[in-house]
Amino acid sequence: MSRLIITESGPLKGKVRVSGAKNSVLPIIAASLLVDGRCTIDEIPYLNDVRIMCDLVKSLGASVEIFEDQTKLQINCRSLSTNTAPYELVNKMRASFLVAGPLLAKTGAACISLPGGCAIGTRPVDLHLKGFVALGATITQGHGYIEVKKNGRLKGGKVYLDFPSVGATENIMMAAVLADGTTTIENAAIEPEIVDLATYLTTMGADIKGAGTDTIKISGARELKAADHAIIPDRIEAGTYMVAAAITGGDVTIENVVTDHLKPVTAKLREAGIEVSEELTSIRVRGGNLKAVDIKTHPYPGFPTDMQSQMTSLMSIACGTSMVIETIFENRFMHVCELKRMGANIKIEGRSAIIEGCSKLTGAQVKATDLRSGAALILAGLVAEGTTEITDIDHIDRGYSRVDDKLRSLGANIIRTEE
Repeated sequence: MSRLIITESGPLKGKVRVSGAKNSVLPIIAASLLVDGRCTIDEIPYLNDVRIMCDLVKSLGASVEIFEDQTKLQINCRSLSTNTAPYELVNKMRASFLVAGPLLAKTGAACISLPGGCAIGTRPVDLHLKGFVALGATITQGHGYIEVKKNGRLKGGKVYLDFPSVGATENIMMAAVLADGTTTIENAAIEPEIVDLATYLTTMGADIKGAGTDTIKISGARELKAADHAIIPDRIEAGTYMVAAAITGGDVTIENVVTDHLKPVTAKLREAGIEVSEELTSIRVRGGNLKAVDIKTHPYPGFPTDMQSQMTSLMSIACGTSMVIETIFENRFMHVCELKRMGANIKIEGRSAIIEGCSKLTGAQVKATDLRSGAALILAGLVAEGTTEITDIDHIDRGYSRVDDKLRSLGANIIRTEE
């Protein structure tokens, strides 16, 4: 079992480079199943989730080669041997369900174990299945698996999503690129990761218009070709390091970012008294007199739910009272109990957290209950008096590449221990 041991650190200073986006690379690996040939994906973040997705496509018969520097991989899906995604892999990560769309489009069927992942909410796959049915597929469920089938090629159709689900938008896009006719996805997710997937599919030869808006139109192709692609920077990792600079009163330049993707985080940090300056591909964050702000999560371009936990840590030491309202996932305040062990003054009322800023936090033994809660505890540990020990850090390793190394390079007192 690995643990992170953090002792109170001074202001973080220096430069840190953001890795490729976790939420882009996973659907892009899945999309590689659509072609017969070798695809090269650059700027990958070498994370546990990436390794799980690679193992999953290998279990389907693909070959995967990860380059020595661990930032590039090649996938060859010329000879798939099965369209059944096994429980032992899908159970580890909810994004595993993203192979359903490509398998359905390419092989005519997909049999997927019901997915696992962080326990932050129900996140059902109903919208994914609704899209597949609109394209002519039939759904059978039993014994812990969902089986999706079609007779002949999928048929283009109109899909209205009840909620702009990122995963459902991606899965339906990947199924529709090989369907006969035109597919329209309405109330589609507009996240940057959707645009990145569309760019990859277009490079393969897909005809996609409207990615990044709430209406996406896809004209199905007879076949796609292998392609190369570089993953966009991870906006959540970038936002986390921005908060790390703010919470420690530091001066950090975050490199390899798309500043437009970070507007909600940048706006809230400035509102909280933090100095943020933007360049073409970097952002500099300098600490200031931290004051309380209110936050409400929304789908992109609103404030991201994946940054809510980190901002809760920041507001725990801000001057004044903050309110954080979570509108996306119903169980996304699990980090609050751990922060309260460190002295944070937080009260939960339904989907709202009321935070009274305190003068200091104190180190404690805490547990990462999910990916972003783990990041929040790291941030709190950087400013907590004494030593903070974080367990269950496999959650953190799902979304942050070499987080301890990167923070140490900025002057953080953080080490990883193995038992």
